Amino acid sequence: MTQTARRLQAERLQGPAALREAQALRYRVFSAEFDAKLNGAELGLDMDDYDIHCRHIGVRDLNSGELVATTRLLDHQAAAGLGRYYSEEEFALHGLAKLEGPVLEIGRTCVDAAYRNGATIAVLWGELAEVLNEGGYRYLMGCASISMQDGGIQAHAVMQRLRERYLCTEHLRAEPKHPLPQLDLPGNVIAEMPPLLKAYMRLGAKICGEPCWDKDFQVADVFILLKRDELCPRYARHFKAAV
Repeated sequence: MTQTARRLQAERLQGPAALREAQALRYRVFSAEFDAKLNGAELGLDMDDYDIHCRHIGVRDLNSGELVATTRLLDHQAAAGLGRYYSEEEFALHGLAKLEGPVLEIGRTCVDAAYRNGATIAVLWGELAEVLNEGGYRYLMGCASISMQDGGIQAHAVMQRLRERYLCTEHLRAEPKHPLPQLDLPGNVIAEMPPLLKAYMRLGAKICGEPCWDKDFQVADVFILLKRDELCPRYARHFKAAV
């Protein structure tokens, strides 16, 4: 019996019902994988004050009708109205005000475990590309998480790799408000980079400093910055933009 081919489609999630779908998917992923303390947990949702100020995009499996990936986007105008970006809860962002050009913050990205592959991310990235191009945003920024449930071994090992290849504070320096606890780690310890963090690095993103320890989510959050004109050409096709 042949398995039915997946049909994935990007979607702008508009209206209260679609937002609740995204919040429910986030709850399932974050509570299962990180045992995170989430606002809205009693409703089976992950919700906060930023959601209503953000645009939400997702990927739907047309065969099942299920939402299988989502992320939210907060632009510079909405952040100005709020008085902050979400990332500023975790980091002091030195140089943010001097970035030339509009900024879009990405956050709360999650993919259903059964769909965690390049195809799903590519569909999500394609929709993100449309938003970036429509708004003429020059920078994409946000956080990518590394689990701390092993006491920080993976986070410290991944950071050793990131510092060597991807650290750049030329445009912006992110100072964590809650640095990771110190851990003596041998230099030869290797750890798998989380898929989302790896995807950002492949696109050409840089990390802008040391990670922040988010105790509610039990993760180390790494601040990333992607300058649109520095997109990696190999992956830029997902962004439908000339580089």
